[in-house]
Amino acid sequence: MSFLPKQVNDLIEELSRLPGIGPKTAERLTLHLLKTPENQVNNLSDAVRKLKEAANFCPICWALTDIPDCCAICRDDSRDQKTICVVEQIIDIGSIEKTGYKGVYHVLHGAIAPVDGIGPDELKIKDLVNRISCNPGNVCEVILATNPSHEGDATSIYISNLLKPSGVNVTRIARGIPVGGNLNYTDELTLMRSIEGRKAI
Repeated sequence: MSFLPKQVNDLIEELSRLPGIGPKTAERLTLHLLKTPENQVNNLSDAVRKLKEAANFCPICWALTDIPDCCAICRDDSRDQKTICVVEQIIDIGSIEKTGYKGVYHVLHGAIAPVDGIGPDELKIKDLVNRISCNPGNVCEVILATNPSHEGDATSIYISNLLKPSGVNVTRIARGIPVGGNLNYTDELTLMRSIEGRKAI
C-alpha cells in the first residue's frame, strides 16, 4: 500500500509472514496497533523480544523450556520415562496432557511433507532414534501421536520402520480423531479414547 508510511508497510509485511495471517488481517492488526496506547504496544514488543531471549528448546524432547537445562516434564521423576509420546508440534503436548497421560514426550516440529519440501532431515526424527539407541532398554513404548492426516500417517510409518529394529514397542494412537483433523482442536474424551485404544503398527 504505497500511500502508507514505510514503517506501516514494513509491519504489515512482517505480520503477513505469520501463519494464518493474510495481508488484510496484517493491515487490520497494524492499524489496530496504531490506535493502541503506547504502553500496551511496548508490552507486546517486550514480550516478543523476551520470547526469543528466554525460550529454549529442551535438549531431550525438543519442547520449550525457560532454562538451558531440560524441560519440567523431562526432569519430573514421577513421570513414566519409559513411555515416549511423539507429537508433531509443541502445542500438541497440552492436548495430550489433558487426557491424564503420565509419560514423556518427543516433539518432531512438523511432519514429513515432500510437497512442502519437508523431509525426515528437517524434523527431530534422528534425535528420537538417538534418544532410544543411546538408552537401550530404558524405553519400553513409543506412542506415535501424529495428526491423522496423510503427512501424519507417513511420518508415523517412517518412524515405526526406523524404530522396529531397536525392539521397542511402537504404537499409534487409535482413530477417533477425524482424518485431516488437528490434535489441538480435539476434545479430551476423543483424545483419551485414542490413546487408550492405540495399537501396534
